[in-house]
Amino acid sequence: MTRTFVVGLDGASWRLLDPWIEAGDLPNLAALRAESSWAETRSCLPPVTFPNWKCYSSGKDPGGFGVFWFERVDLANERIEVTNGSDFHTAELWDYLNDEGRSTGVVNMPTMFPPRDIDGPVICGGPDAVQGEYRTIDSGYTSPSDLEDELAERFDYRVHPDPLLSSNDERGAEVDAILDVLEKRFEVALWLFEERDLDFVHVTLFYLNVLQHFFWDEEPTKRAWELIDEWLGRLRDLEDTNLVLMSDHGSAPTTTEFYVNEWLAENGYQAHERTVEDFLRPLGLTRERALSVAKRAGIVDLLAATVPERIQQLVPQSAGLKRDRKLEAIDLSRTQAVASGQGPVYLMPGVGDSVRDRLIEDLRGVTDEHGNIFTDVYRGEDIYNGPYVDEAPEIVVDQRPGVHVNDGIGGGTIQTGPDRWAAENTPNGIFLASGPDFESEGELDQISITDMAPTILAASGTAPATDMVGEVLPIVAGDVPEERRDPIDIGDGAGGQNSEEVTERLQQLGYME
Repeated sequence: MTRTFVVGLDGASWRLLDPWIEAGDLPNLAALRAESSWAETRSCLPPVTFPNWKCYSSGKDPGGFGVFWFERVDLANERIEVTNGSDFHTAELWDYLNDEGRSTGVVNMPTMFPPRDIDGPVICGGPDAVQGEYRTIDSGYTSPSDLEDELAERFDYRVHPDPLLSSNDERGAEVDAILDVLEKRFEVALWLFEERDLDFVHVTLFYLNVLQHFFWDEEPTKRAWELIDEWLGRLRDLEDTNLVLMSDHGSAPTTTEFYVNEWLAENGYQAHERTVEDFLRPLGLTRERALSVAKRAGIVDLLAATVPERIQQLVPQSAGLKRDRKLEAIDLSRTQAVASGQGPVYLMPGVGDSVRDRLIEDLRGVTDEHGNIFTDVYRGEDIYNGPYVDEAPEIVVDQRPGVHVNDGIGGGTIQTGPDRWAAENTPNGIFLASGPDFESEGELDQISITDMAPTILAASGTAPATDMVGEVLPIVAGDVPEERRDPIDIGDGAGGQNSEEVTERLQQLGYME
């Protein structure tokens, strides 16, 4: 029986890879493209880790499982919380493979912490499996639980690199630590695949996109892709094995930082109040500078362990207040809209359609020297499908490639050049399918990220579920199941994770600056 090995390449885009492929720097990836079916993909909006890894594995857009970004905004109750694995209400492709008697393994999949039981090993990964801003996690990240001891003994396995990369000035130990982590991901996934004779394995290389964010196409990123290419050569030689490459979204060089909540305030949709950060920031005291000094002095762990969280949170970030602290800076009684980063905009309860229509048109008209900031602006119900559409943001912006929509409040500016990231997410990722169960059709027209799970399932002879919005791509060799099956109900998913710890890790990496 043919088995399947899926490599998830966080933030991968043909835009980055094509010059290296053409130059002969990635020979195994070039060979795979020549003998496979491959395509540029379209992510669900917003094009970020949360929610798009689950869009891939479930075959649904966020309206199908209830998570629309890293944070959940509840303006009726004046609350903003970071999402975690328990907030995704959906079965995934490995659940359907298990239901058909296929054994599966999942390595380093974002959106899966804490781990839940499937028929096979689960190893959780970044960015959600955390134990504080500067400390990695060393327990509770696998199913079965004793697998973590074996990983430590055999591979000296780390969930997160250490030291953690936090700026594009760090090109030494921080980059080496990420490369080591990527290597270990491959080693562990292939070991599980062979040692346990699994029918299906998925492995995610999350920290690949951290390199792309900070360095784009410079040497640290290229080193990572050369390492990946070597491993693709090994995986390509496996017998009776399908090899699937995919990404949750793409990336492009950052040209513009757009502070959406500052824009909302400037244009009368939001009212701000002064906070303690407004007095500290002019003094040059920011969290980024404090971290840089602590790293140079070698006291990061000491400060993380001894300085209370409430004190750490008082140190302002260069990009302004984030997550629930945004609400400290907003007078909600005089506000109509509050935005998350990279796409979602929520309206206050009672704000009518006339305000939403005007705000959509105003956002569509925002420009800089490169043109429109947004390629389009949508009503949430027009782009999402499923039982959770009522929880969706009322407005979703599609940021132009190279634009980073930043939701920080208090920085005092609406538009700047690039801040921390050299590259920003885009909706245009990659997909490649090679092996006995797939036809070699060459380059396809653009596909949706939601098409991947139905296609992988159909190639294995498993019917996709009726609640999957994705389609089976015309690349499956052999018969495709004629009818769709009933969805699997997995209940409420895994248990919760401390949202403060998730927030800290995302801030450190720049996802929630």
